[in-house]
Amino acid sequence: MRHHLRAHRLIAAGASLLIGATALATFSQSASADDGATSTRDAIRAELVETVSPEMVDALGDHFGFNAEQVYDRLATESIAMRDQPSVALTLDKAFGGLWIGSGVNEVYVAVTDTARMGEVTAYGYIPTLVGYNAKQLTGFQKTLDAAKGAPKGVTGWHVDVTTNTVVLLAKPGTAAKARAWALGKGVPADVVRVETTTASPRPYADIVGGTAYYIGGSSRCSVGFSVTHPSRGAGFVTAGHCGSTGASVTSGTGAVGSFIVSSFPGNDYAYVDAASSWTATPRVQGHSQQVANANVAPVGSSICRSGSTTGYHCGSVQQLNTSVTYPQGTVSGVTRTNVCAEPGDSGGSFISGASAQGMTSGGSGNCSSGGTTYFQPVGEAVSASGTTLTTTSGPGPGPQCGSHPNNYTGSLASNGNAYQPTGGSYTSSTSGTHSACLAGPSGTDFDLYLQKLSGSTWTTVASSTSPGNQETVSYNGTAGTYRYRVHAYSGSGTYALGLTKPA
Repeated sequence: MRHHLRAHRLIAAGASLLIGATALATFSQSASADDGATSTRDAIRAELVETVSPEMVDALGDHFGFNAEQVYDRLATESIAMRDQPSVALTLDKAFGGLWIGSGVNEVYVAVTDTARMGEVTAYGYIPTLVGYNAKQLTGFQKTLDAAKGAPKGVTGWHVDVTTNTVVLLAKPGTAAKARAWALGKGVPADVVRVETTTASPRPYADIVGGTAYYIGGSSRCSVGFSVTHPSRGAGFVTAGHCGSTGASVTSGTGAVGSFIVSSFPGNDYAYVDAASSWTATPRVQGHSQQVANANVAPVGSSICRSGSTTGYHCGSVQQLNTSVTYPQGTVSGVTRTNVCAEPGDSGGSFISGASAQGMTSGGSGNCSSGGTTYFQPVGEAVSASGTTLTTTSGPGPGPQCGSHPNNYTGSLASNGNAYQPTGGSYTSSTSGTHSACLAGPSGTDFDLYLQKLSGSTWTTVASSTSPGNQETVSYNGTAGTYRYRVHAYSGSGTYALGLTKPA
């Protein structure tokens, strides 16, 4: 009974559906897709039917107005887009302006800056949209604002909106002109700046009240995010950084838990809490039966649900990735904006899309009676910064990020198996430069990494890392061409994470 209570009280998680033992090739979602693509989509949908909890299906149906069959179709579309998103960005490179999910059951849009590249988007089965700025340019404008000192009073945050190809500033009534002038003064082009008036005052969702979940210093309350395992400390969880400072003690309704080992706020909003040896990491989301498979990033427009100790389970959509939000304590960058409601005490709780872990509740505005906006800290950064591994249905595996790379992939291998990344395919570099990658396999295994280049119709290994362990890195200065990475399980099996960077 003790273990059962702990699994519900302490362990919460969610992660993207892991499809098969090796990465699958990119495929189209369109009605005219070939038989192989259709059967793969059907397989993904069938697994979603088995793995997505009834509570999530009901909550998503209520939010979107879908019946159960439509919910599963929508989740299949989102699962495919989650997997395709890094490959689409890598393939289009400087022509990529963003990817998002539409309002229907099967609508995926890709912004592209070059009409000549639209056919590549269509080949994925997605809808191309011509825009003026690529994703790197928009992110650069946002980073310019992030680096600026002293945003005008009344500006509560800013973010890239890929659906409109703009950088949006959120400003209180009467401050819109001042907000726009500030952004223009920092060098953001006039046709990029868009100001939205808001009455919201975002704040972290901590609460000094009694209740369940976990307590910090015996008084304030927050919610567990995701179960993780540290190589030397054992079981623990990631949560919001504003919930507690490094060293703060943590208790639950059944007694002592541990303490904050890592905490970052503001700037970021993540923390890692260790747990006593009596606790066991499990891949469960707090309060219901949803299980964790991995941690692929859900695109804009995806359905998403949140679990917290104050308001329980609520669903909505991803509105923007990589948002900057200003709290009274300072600005937090790199969070994701959603229209899911939350209230004090929900901080740190898990955000999940399908079976995919997304992040931990940070803060926002509004409540679950009238609705609101909530931001979450992506789980990948917290796992990477704490040196832990996310607990999934296949057991403790690698974190969803490996080092600091813009393109990140996960997969699973049996012993002596092989997988090719990105997403079973390859990528093309139009310039010479450095190709770099890192690989993290499960603890106790020997996973190797090979960089291969296409020459005619033959793949040739041009760089490799084959140390007798589960961590590998590759750095290769190569010419323009088509490349791919081969991940090989020399011994052992389980999930892995691969991060890669191609020449700019």
